[in-house]
Amino acid sequence: MSGECCTDKTPVPTSARASPREHTWSPEDASLWLAILSGVALAVGFGLNWSGAEIPGLLLQWLALAAGALTFVPGALRGLLRGRLGVGLLMTISAVGAVLLGHVGEAAALAFLFSLAEALEDRAMDRAKGGLRALLSLMPETARIARDQGVATIPAAEVREQNVLLVGAGDRAATDGVVLQGHSSLDLSAVTGESIPVAVTPGDPVPAGAINGSGTLRIEATASARDNSLTQIVSLVEQAHARKGVRARLADRMTKPLIPAVLVIAAVIALFGLLTGDPATWIERALVVLVAASPCALAIAVPVTVISAIGSASTYGVVITSGQAFEQLGTIRTVAFDKTGTLTRNEPRVVEVRTAPGHDQAELLRNAAALESSSSHPLAAAIIAAAPGIAPAQEVTEEPGFGLRGRVGAAHLRLGTPRWLYPGPLRAEAEEMAARGMTVVVVEIDGGTAGVIGIRDELRPEAAETIRLFSARGIRTVMVTGDHSTTARALAAEAGIQDVRWEQLPADKAAVIEELVAEAPTAMVGDGVNDAPALAAATVGIAMGSSGSRAAVESADVAFTGHDLRLIPGVLAHVRRGRRIMTWNIGVALAIIVVLFPLALFGILGLAGVVLVHEIAEVLVIVNGVRAARRPRGTV
Repeated sequence: MSGECCTDKTPVPTSARASPREHTWSPEDASLWLAILSGVALAVGFGLNWSGAEIPGLLLQWLALAAGALTFVPGALRGLLRGRLGVGLLMTISAVGAVLLGHVGEAAALAFLFSLAEALEDRAMDRAKGGLRALLSLMPETARIARDQGVATIPAAEVREQNVLLVGAGDRAATDGVVLQGHSSLDLSAVTGESIPVAVTPGDPVPAGAINGSGTLRIEATASARDNSLTQIVSLVEQAHARKGVRARLADRMTKPLIPAVLVIAAVIALFGLLTGDPATWIERALVVLVAASPCALAIAVPVTVISAIGSASTYGVVITSGQAFEQLGTIRTVAFDKTGTLTRNEPRVVEVRTAPGHDQAELLRNAAALESSSSHPLAAAIIAAAPGIAPAQEVTEEPGFGLRGRVGAAHLRLGTPRWLYPGPLRAEAEEMAARGMTVVVVEIDGGTAGVIGIRDELRPEAAETIRLFSARGIRTVMVTGDHSTTARALAAEAGIQDVRWEQLPADKAAVIEELVAEAPTAMVGDGVNDAPALAAATVGIAMGSSGSRAAVESADVAFTGHDLRLIPGVLAHVRRGRRIMTWNIGVALAIIVVLFPLALFGILGLAGVVLVHEIAEVLVIVNGVRAARRPRGTV
């Protein structure tokens, strides 16, 4: 950013900044007030000159020059001593030269306009990073902790793992945790971007910063207040600001050699004036060229846009880990989804029950739950959830790979796959369930088929609409899953995905993604350890951070911390808009240099005119860059 190329400014970590709840005097405040003082003094000074009071007018012009120069000259000199040439140095040389040539008013105008542009840039960057401080402000000031001697209120920063938090109605969670006691709903809109409150019961996770609804919750902390999901998001976004993309590196490559080149060109112009016997004219033109070719707007064209857009993306529940990922995300033409835990809930449940004559669904589920009550099979939880509170069956034995047998009262039961237990009169129903992507469980009572149970990991309710939103934006969608073909095709059809790749091992998934990347920029969305190779192979890997494995999150370029998949098409539109703004900013910054340079060289524009045009362009670039923080219309 221009603050780095113009003056000596050291970024302050977000965690070390003042809380958003309190206002502290900052260097940015001082710079803005000095710029305002410079502008007022300059305007009054010119007014006095025009009215004939030349000495008071000149004194006010000197005051304007001093006030403006204080904002950038010290930093420029410190940078020069450290071997760094910045735009602030070009402006310093130009101001000093103008004074030596007797143009105090022009030097004061340069100092005022440049200091104002710098102050506005600082404000814009501060606003762009405001989203991070807003995230940190979601942490409450204090937290109530349950202890042996009663309830204690402590600073939220002192909350440690395994502390039991008491979170009342309307309170915020001080850190991540799991509900121990109580039922309520959580407002996660500020954390994940989801507008609908999420119901929680004992055993459910609670993220830091969540606002509790009407119930009181006892929550066991699973992380300290200083190292939870919220602080990790802030850390990731701050790291993203430092990792630059192609356009950022392009701007840097242009800016760094341009500054010494401008100094050399100005020196050559001044030397030409000395050799031709007209030093005053050509030295003045050399000073004007210094300002005209200054790459200040180019230096800030990318950073202010990237920081604005990345900070705003967190409101979608999306953490972009680098400027490079930000730029690549805007190029995506294909999105590949894992199935389990990404498009689906990863919570198998009973979705259909068919019974033979003489049996009813409730009886069938009770008998099945009695057999499954001692099983650790993933499908057992789905059957038990459909008929909770049932006493375990007796004499239960397991037939590995097939199912269970046991006794409920006087009835002898068997439960298992259609490969083991023939569905008999329910064969057609069992085949139809399987064709719709269900895992079929046959229940037999006293040697006869009693019914079939269909279990499926259901699609997320928003999955089909998410695919529709991608299609509306011209983005191709693909499902890549390790599941068998019947289930994969059934769920893909329900979601609206035409291209399905099934029975894919981790290495196969990575190969599929490499194939898709060769055709068009591709994003992979996944959540499991088996998705890690595919996430790393994609143009951009998007990990389901809220439910994903550590391997998946660490392999990805983007972490999705929310639950509503419809936010992902929204963030792609948001990033595309940011890339367009960034490209426009770079074009304007380069155009200003190309246009002003000959005008300055041939004396068509003087120092005051060049400074005015240059700084107006810089302000336009800043204002346009800040626009990247706004959500595009029509996004969720």
